[in-house]
Amino acid sequence: MTEPRPSSGLSASSAGTSHLPTRRLGRSGIDVTMLSLGGAGLGDRYGPVSDEDAVQTIHHALELGINYIDNSPSYGPFEGRLGSALAALGGLPPGVHLCTKTGMHPERYGDYSAAATRWTVESSLRTLGLDSIDLVQVHGVYSIDMDTVLAPGGTVDELERLRGEGKLRAIGLAVYGRDFHRRAIASGRFDFILTHDDYSLVRQTDAPLLEEAAAADVGVLLGRVLLLGLLAGDDPLANAQLATHPDAPAAHEWWRWAREREVPLQAVALQFAMRHPGVSSATVGARSVREVEENVAAATFPIPDEIWAEVEERVRQQGS
Repeated sequence: MTEPRPSSGLSASSAGTSHLPTRRLGRSGIDVTMLSLGGAGLGDRYGPVSDEDAVQTIHHALELGINYIDNSPSYGPFEGRLGSALAALGGLPPGVHLCTKTGMHPERYGDYSAAATRWTVESSLRTLGLDSIDLVQVHGVYSIDMDTVLAPGGTVDELERLRGEGKLRAIGLAVYGRDFHRRAIASGRFDFILTHDDYSLVRQTDAPLLEEAAAADVGVLLGRVLLLGLLAGDDPLANAQLATHPDAPAAHEWWRWAREREVPLQAVALQFAMRHPGVSSATVGARSVREVEENVAAATFPIPDEIWAEVEERVRQQGS
C-alpha cells in the first residue's frame, strides 16, 4: 500500500517487537524480510510527505525489523530522503539491504544503454552515500526493451561489469508483464524479479510464474499485494476513490468475509502473498510511521489454521 489510507485497526502495540521472518532472495543468497518497505509513497507519488516524516518512517521501518527497502530514482524525492535517513544513522546498518533501478531515471528515462546504466547506478550510490548496493533492478512499467537489456554490450552486460567491480551484488527485473519475466528467467542472468498486481486474494494469475521462478532459483518480490488499498481493511465500495476500480467488487466480498470472521483483511491479504513458497518478500509502501506499524502488525498477526483453510477454499472457488 503506497497511498493514503484510513486506519486498519492494526496498531503499533500489535506490531510490537514481533520478529519478521526472512526468506532467501533466489540465487542472490541475500536473506530479506518477507515484508519490505516500498518507497514510492514516501516520494510524494500519492500526495506530499515532508522530508522529516519520510526519514522518520524509514527509521521506524528499520526499528521494527524490516531489512529491505525498495528504491528507484524515479520515485521523486525518495532516493534523496533515503540517503538522508542513512546519513542520520551513520551509514547503512548491518544486515539492511537496498535496491536501486535503472532505465527510468528522470534524466535517462527509457535509456537502457550501457552508459546510462552505469551513470544511473553510480548516481544512486552518490545520492545514497554508498560505495556499493546489494540489489539493482532493470526497471520498466508495462514494457521494456529486452533486446537491448540482454544484447552484448547492453544493460545486463554493464550490470555484470559493475558487479565485478564490487558496486552491486544481484541483478533483477522490475516490470509488469509475465512475458518479460519469463524471458529474464530463461536467460539465466537475473537473480530476482519484481512483479505486481497479479498475485493477491483477488487474483492469482502469477501463480505459474512464481513456480517457474522458484524452479530456476530466481527470487520474487511482490508489489501491490493490497491492490492499492482495496485489501487494506475498509470496504472499498464505500471509498469514492476505490469504488470504481475493476477489482473493487471482488475486494468488497473479501472485506465482507473478513468482517464476518472478525479477522483483519489487511493481515489476511498480506500473509496470503507471503505464504507462497516462491515469494521472497511482499513490498508494501507506507507514507507514515502509523502505516508502517500497521504493515508490520498485519504481517505478524496470528491467523488460525481454520481461517487459512477457508481462504484456500475461497481462492480455489474463484479460480474454478
